[in-house]
Amino acid sequence: MKKTVVLAAVAGIASAASAQNATLSIVPSQAVVDSTMTSSITLSVYADADFATHVTGAAFTMDATGGAGVVGGMTAGAYASTDWQALGADDFGDAGDGNHNGLILGQIVFLPFIQPDAASALGNGPVFLGSFTVDIIADSEGVVSWAAGAIPMTEFMVELIDVNANPGGNPPGESFKILNPSIQGATVEVIPTPSSIALLGLGGLVAGRRRR
Repeated sequence: MKKTVVLAAVAGIASAASAQNATLSIVPSQAVVDSTMTSSITLSVYADADFATHVTGAAFTMDATGGAGVVGGMTAGAYASTDWQALGADDFGDAGDGNHNGLILGQIVFLPFIQPDAASALGNGPVFLGSFTVDIIADSEGVVSWAAGAIPMTEFMVELIDVNANPGGNPPGESFKILNPSIQGATVEVIPTPSSIALLGLGGLVAGRRRR
């Protein structure tokens, strides 16, 4: 955990946000999955806030319910910006059954010399953080729900900066560590094709007639 992001804490005064709102959202590439045709889906993670100017980092787990027998594994990837990749991401790996041990990522910001990446700016909609590839077990069936959780021993789930705060300060800006953002999870229904379900029903009907 030593690499828990230097980030904007070096760029300004660090604060704990209280009356302001930050959100982590999980968006699936498909809400309904045909497990006879689809081998994987993508979960994209976004951050948003009604204060500050940029997202500078995030640290979160992916916690699933209903993933046993449906999800074969999860792989993190597709981080949001080259700046965040330059700092490096800590990927703690797949935990099984649709769970992931956690991902820490962030960008280096040192005002006024190193500005946050333009792609991390708030105010134009949620900021893309990264994605997970979720392997779907063939012919499986079930409902899987995901939520983001805090990684043990970390101080935040979302980190933000207001580059306009503390003007003339040394350093300028103000950073915020959000440990309990609002979480908008995702639910995915995994089913065989309707035709497969119909065939299963027909097979049961035929078997019942034979017994008679």
